[in-house]
Amino acid sequence: MLVTTRNFAKGNRSSTSRFLASTISAVVFSIAMVTGAGAADIAATYTESCAACHDSGALNAVKKGDSAKWQQLIKQKGMPALISSVKNGMIQMPAGGLCEDCSNDDYRKLIEYMSK
Repeated sequence: MLVTTRNFAKGNRSSTSRFLASTISAVVFSIAMVTGAGAADIAATYTESCAACHDSGALNAVKKGDSAKWQQLIKQKGMPALISSVKNGMIQMPAGGLCEDCSNDDYRKLIEYMSK
């Protein structure tokens, strides 16, 4: 950075441009990695916490991938009510849906993941 600052001060904008371009590339790549990791985390969380019932439809759970049914539920109840149902539990589902450390955003992402 010192060299780049010195080069910029001397009018060597080419080095500064290369430095900025590489920095921006690194930031964009890092964001892409985090976004991909988030999707992988949701898939792993689904497998660990939701798949036992939502893969098979056990206990009348809406199956993962049944987009029509999920969209009907989202439209009928709304996402906040669905999240609340997961957090508080239902007759056939324990509170938290077996995910003890999920946030509201995690529950939203899991519902969206199951609805695709």
